[in-house]
Amino acid sequence: VQLQASGGGLVETGGSLRLSCAASGGTFSSYTMAWFRQAPGKEREFVAARRWSGGNIYYADSVKGRFTISRDNDKNTLYLQMNSLKPDDTAVYYCAAGRPILSETRASQMYYYWGQGTQVTVSS
Repeated sequence: VQLQASGGGLVETGGSLRLSCAASGGTFSSYTMAWFRQAPGKEREFVAARRWSGGNIYYADSVKGRFTISRDNDKNTLYLQMNSLKPDDTAVYYCAAGRPILSETRASQMYYYWGQGTQVTVSS
């Protein structure tokens, strides 16, 4: 399984970006797909997650109402639409795939496939 993240960049406060995560090398219908981020000097933190096949979607409180996780089955691609960006959103963003139980959806150690990360920088 390979995950390839892209779409990061430099944007001003209040701007938008859409991250993509191209998935290959497996069948993802049984996986939970997630986005995490890591800012300099901080631990990796959960951003959003959803099962590839559908169902509940989970967001960190800090991004709820601003970010949207989605996927395109035909393209085998996971997305993270980020609106109303803030300087605190600056981080390297990673996509991940795993099979966590419901209560562990936000735990990074439950995901065993990771993309390489894409840098998002929000200027003030």
